[in-house]
Amino acid sequence: MSVSGVTAPPEVQARLLELQALDDELGRIAAHRRRLQQGGDLAAATAEQTALRRRAADERGALEDLRTRLKRLESDVALVEQRLTRDRGRLNSTSSAKDAQGLEQEIASLIRRRSTLEDDELELMEAVETAEVAASDTATALAAAEERVRTLQADRDDAMAGLAENEERVQGERAALVAELPAPLVALYDRQRTRYGIGAALLTRGVSQGSNMALTGADLAEVRAAAPDAVVLDPESNCILVRTAESGLEPTRPAGGPSA
Repeated sequence: MSVSGVTAPPEVQARLLELQALDDELGRIAAHRRRLQQGGDLAAATAEQTALRRRAADERGALEDLRTRLKRLESDVALVEQRLTRDRGRLNSTSSAKDAQGLEQEIASLIRRRSTLEDDELELMEAVETAEVAASDTATALAAAEERVRTLQADRDDAMAGLAENEERVQGERAALVAELPAPLVALYDRQRTRYGIGAALLTRGVSQGSNMALTGADLAEVRAAAPDAVVLDPESNCILVRTAESGLEPTRPAGGPSA
């Protein structure tokens, strides 16, 4: 235990517990803000949204490629049909056996070609249909993910606004309290809190609430010996020890001692 050299009436020192409570609240607000900024649920929803956007883009590209190939096949089928119509007309009008034979062979070849193209066309049509279903499903999932992201962002923004409002209120209360306290006492409190994480704590029945440890007999004796207005520091947590009637500093009457 050490005596700081700063002095303040006991009732003024006790008000440091109010200051510590306000700083604890500001710490909780800051921690909550960090959690919101990290946004576990929002980060996961955003990652899902990004993945779905990539998938949707890939599926749209694949679908467009299939549709382009299908149009090309449809054009090839139409061209074969045109050639069949032309060759059949020529076959009906020719009187040359040799020309007729050549036309019949070409017509047979075109029919085989048309059959192959139609098989390919049917396969592509099925592929297009499958790709359209997949793209539609992904678009639906993406819309849901985007809505979830918007909802989570709105919830986060509302929570951040609430934190900012609460923080402003607590900071106002802190400023008002600090204005009522001696500057050297506040400076010591702020220095200890900045260095060690806690500025002041109650000493309760010989136990420091700053370290949650009982003072040793020697330290407790020093605290008892310190003047009431002396500002003493916890030997473990280095915070200011606030002494009250709860601190357990009254000397114990020896057993069998004289009575009044």
